[in-house]
Amino acid sequence: MILHAVERGEGPPVALLHGLYGHAGNFATVQRALAATGRRVIALDLRNHGVSPRAPGMSYPEMAADVLETLRAADALPCALVGHSMGGKVAMCAALTSPVSVGRLLVADIAPVAYPHEMSHAAYLSAMAAVPLHAGLTRAQADAALADAVPDARVRGFLLTNLSTGVAPRWRIDLAAIAAALPVLVGWPEEIHGRYEGPTLFLTGARSDYVRADHRAAIRALFPAARFAALNRAGHWLHADDPEGFTAAMAGFLAADGQPGR
Repeated sequence: MILHAVERGEGPPVALLHGLYGHAGNFATVQRALAATGRRVIALDLRNHGVSPRAPGMSYPEMAADVLETLRAADALPCALVGHSMGGKVAMCAALTSPVSVGRLLVADIAPVAYPHEMSHAAYLSAMAAVPLHAGLTRAQADAALADAVPDARVRGFLLTNLSTGVAPRWRIDLAAIAAALPVLVGWPEEIHGRYEGPTLFLTGARSDYVRADHRAAIRALFPAARFAALNRAGHWLHADDPEGFTAAMAGFLAADGQPGR
């Protein structure tokens, strides 16, 4: 599957993969800053997100294959691969299944483990599907419709970045496909074997508990060169909480061998 891509800049390629309910535009600020350092920065919409194609399966091997196919078609391999949350799991699978395609790997606030988040995500998706998509629907009305199921205003705001309002309101993500895939999305594909021995950074938010000390054994088993760093001002959404810190950490890691992205 060829995914929708937004490109900026010229130079060694870096691909950015968003998290669940996200899209390429989540990285707009980071992408502009990184492109200004002399890199070709490619932000992708993963399947069933943004304007990329829809498909029933959302296993991590399938999504990793999408990413590699898209970057290969764009003559952007090998590349540095950066993934946040769900996108981090996709990035890890891509690196494990095709190590020669990934020069460097940055995983943002996620580990190669299963998480107990299926019920909360199911509630979000059910609430989004229940929003009445009538002509003239406003963002404020949609926000109010989500409030009971999604009490955190910031999370609602993030979810609502996927809502297109106007004459024919619609969600820009495939709610049904994502809901059906939740058991695999919160998990980790045990069928993925091998190791990625290239330079790897697990960058976390100091205010997040997604990557814990007890995850490090699982991480090092797959990524023996892994290093760890944290952004003190960030929670799970590093690139939104601390875009300058996230960009600086990413740029430093990509340039560490003197050959950014390669």
